Amino acid sequence: MDIQQETEAATTKVSDAATPATKRNVLIVVVGAIVFTLLFHRQWLGLNLLFMELAIVGTLFLQKSMRLRGRNALTMTAGLLVTAVFTVLTHSIFAYVMHFITLFMFTGMLIYPETKSLLTSLGLAAYNLFEAPIGFIKAFAKSNVTGRSVSSLLWKSRIFTIPILIIIVFVFIYRLSNPVFDQLLNDVGNTIADAFSAIFRNVDAWMITTFLIGIVLLSGLFVRTRQQSLIDHDLAADDALARRSNNPHINFKFNALKNEYRAGVFLLITLNTILLLVNAIDINWVWIHFDWQAQDLKQFVHEGTYLLILSILISIALVLYFFRGNLNFYKQNKWLKYLSYAWLIQNAILTLSVGRRNLYYIDHFSLAYKRIGVIIFLILTLYGLATVFWKAMHGKSATYLFKVNTYSFYIILTLSSLFNWDNIIAQYNFAHADKSFLELEFMASLSDKSLPYLDKSLEELKAIDVVQEEKFAFAKEYMSPEGYRNVIEYRKARFISAWEATNIMEWNLPEYLAYRALKAAP
Repeated sequence: MDIQQETEAATTKVSDAATPATKRNVLIVVVGAIVFTLLFHRQWLGLNLLFMELAIVGTLFLQKSMRLRGRNALTMTAGLLVTAVFTVLTHSIFAYVMHFITLFMFTGMLIYPETKSLLTSLGLAAYNLFEAPIGFIKAFAKSNVTGRSVSSLLWKSRIFTIPILIIIVFVFIYRLSNPVFDQLLNDVGNTIADAFSAIFRNVDAWMITTFLIGIVLLSGLFVRTRQQSLIDHDLAADDALARRSNNPHINFKFNALKNEYRAGVFLLITLNTILLLVNAIDINWVWIHFDWQAQDLKQFVHEGTYLLILSILISIALVLYFFRGNLNFYKQNKWLKYLSYAWLIQNAILTLSVGRRNLYYIDHFSLAYKRIGVIIFLILTLYGLATVFWKAMHGKSATYLFKVNTYSFYIILTLSSLFNWDNIIAQYNFAHADKSFLELEFMASLSDKSLPYLDKSLEELKAIDVVQEEKFAFAKEYMSPEGYRNVIEYRKARFISAWEATNIMEWNLPEYLAYRALKAAP
C-alpha cells in the first residue's frame, strides 16, 4: 500500500472520530459545560477535576470514540487517568501541569489514535483547540428549535429589521417634536435600565466565564476537527534515514560530501581533545579531590551547571547535523562515526559530572525545586544522548529521534509528577539540618500540605540555629527562628480556617492529612 492509499485509509479511520459535530454531541457539550460550571465555579481544584475527567472518559467510552490502538493511545489514556488521580493524591502544581498537558495530547489522540508520534498528537490538539469551538458554534446554529434550526430562525427574523429601523426613526422625530412624549420615553427608558441593572447586578460574571471555558474545553473533546496535513506527515514519516539522490553534478556533490566529512573529522578531533581535558579535570576535581567553599560552590553549581548543560545540547546538535543526510551512507565515514561515539560518551561523562556537582550542592545546601529539576533534566539528557548514539550507529532519521524522545520524556516527566515533592523537601531538609544549610525563609514558602512537617517548636528551631551558625558563617543573614515560627503559626491558623470552609468538591488527600495532623497536634 503506497502513502496515498495509507492516507486515504487513515482518513477513513479518523473521519468519525475527528468530525462528530452532531446534535447529540452539541447537547453533550452544553450539558457538560453546565456540570463543569457546577463543579468548578469559585472552587479550587480537587475531587471536582477527577469526577469531571471520569465523566468525560466514560462518555467517550460509551460513544465508542476511544479507540485504544497502539502504544501511544494506551499511554495517553493511562496517563490521563493516572495524573487525574494523582492531582488528588499529591495536589501539586507539577501534577496539575502534567495532567493538563496529557489532557491536551489526549484530544489529539482521539482525533488520530494510530499516530506514530506524540508530536503529531500535540499538533492535532493545537489545531483542534482553535477549530473545535468554531465547529461547535456552527453545529449549534444548525440545531433544531421548535423544528427549525437556530440559524434558520435568525435568518428569517431579518424581515423585521426594516420595520424596526422605521419605528426608531419615527420615535426619534416624535421625541424632538413633543416634550411630554420625550419625558414619557425617558421615564420608560429609566425603568427598563433599572430593571436590567437589577438583573445583571445578580448575574455572576465568573459563572458565565466558567461556563464558556467549559464550552471551549468540551467542544475540543466532543466536536473534534482534524488537520489532514499533520496526519499525512505522520504516515509518511519513516524511522530509517533515506539516501538522497545525487543525480545532477555527481562529482561536485561527492567532493562536497568528502569535504564535509573532513571538516567533521577535524572538528570532532579538536572538540574531543578539549572535552577529554575538561573531563579529566572534572574527574580529578569533582569526583576524587573535591573541596568546597560555600560561595565558590554556588558559582560552581549555578553558573557551571547551566553552561555545561548548554554545551551538552550544542554537542547533540552537532552530531545531528553531521548525520542528517548522505554522510550516513558515505563508505569511508567510519572515523566520523567513531569520533561522534567518543564525543557522545564524553558528553555522558560530563552529564554525570554535572549531576555530581548538583548532589554536592544538595548535600551542603539541602533540597530545592531547581535542584530536583536538574536531576530530572540530567536523566532526560542521558537518555537523549543514548538515542542520538543509536541514531548515528544505525542510520535512524530525525523523525525517529523526536518520536522516541518525546515518548520517553513524557513518561519520565509524568512519573516525576507523581511524587509529593514539598513533603519530601520538608522532611529531608529538617532531617539533614545538622550538616546541610537550612534556609528557613524557603522552608516557610512550601505549600500548606507540608505544614505538619514545617511545624517545629521554638526550642527545636533554636537548637537547629545554633548548629547552623557554627557550620555556616552566613546563616545569620537569613530568617531567624522566631520569624519562621511566627510565619508558620499564622499559616497554620489560616489553613485550618480555610480547610474547614472548603467544599467537598475541593477535597484532596495531602491537605486533608495535613489538617488532621495539625488539629491532632498539642
